[in-house]
Amino acid sequence: MTQDNVARTYYDTGDVDGFYAQAWGGENIHVGIYSDAREAVGAAARRTVERMAAKAADALGPGRAVLDLGSGYGGAARQLAESYGCRVTGLNISEVQNRRHREINAERGLDGLIDVVTGSFQDVPAPDAAYDVVWSQDALCHSPDRATVLREAVRVLKPGGHLVFTDFMAVEDAPAAELRPLTDRLTVTGFATPAFYEEQLRSLPLSDVSFEELSEHLQTHYERLTDEVRDPSPTLVASVSAAYLEGLRESLPQVAAACAKGLLEWGIFHARRA
Repeated sequence: MTQDNVARTYYDTGDVDGFYAQAWGGENIHVGIYSDAREAVGAAARRTVERMAAKAADALGPGRAVLDLGSGYGGAARQLAESYGCRVTGLNISEVQNRRHREINAERGLDGLIDVVTGSFQDVPAPDAAYDVVWSQDALCHSPDRATVLREAVRVLKPGGHLVFTDFMAVEDAPAAELRPLTDRLTVTGFATPAFYEEQLRSLPLSDVSFEELSEHLQTHYERLTDEVRDPSPTLVASVSAAYLEGLRESLPQVAAACAKGLLEWGIFHARRA
């Protein structure tokens, strides 16, 4: 099975869909930036979008085009379209997520600004220099060839355009056994490191490469998710199997513990197309 098919199967699974839709709010299923340790997951996730958008603000606005790689349920796409009036293309492998993305766009009256495309970010269905901003949140970990994804992202960027993304990352030489609760849950074989991404970005026609390290928020995020499954809402209980919920109660605290040990990293990469 190819990694695209693995990722599609993972996100199309009923338990996984139920967990993201209920515990993460089903809107913006990405790591949040928290103002305090008890803040709602959804509010923190919106703050991440705000922080990322601020890095590319001069390329956001009416008439501008954004590509969101791995757009999930479309929370970021809608936030960008609502806040800036830009056009957003959400490219995502899961048709289950894409259907919900389109439904919410229509409910919010945003379907005229957002296009949802089912496909792989390893072969972006767009011409060269098509977008002012290429955006991705916590999705590149699903790719078996992240270097190709970054080349594709740069290919479709206009000169002067912005690449901004986050991803789950590991420190160099992190013990695979201690990362397994997260790799197993995401059905990935491993994670990139910040050094890998910086090396790749600097090898491409990009300038102003930067990384804002925000790993403490990854730990807070998994502590908040642990709270959500320890005392689950009735809608979460109704949306996932008892076995899956029990598995989350075991794995999520282990991920938080790996963060506390400094084994996982997270933050925002930003660069501009030369």
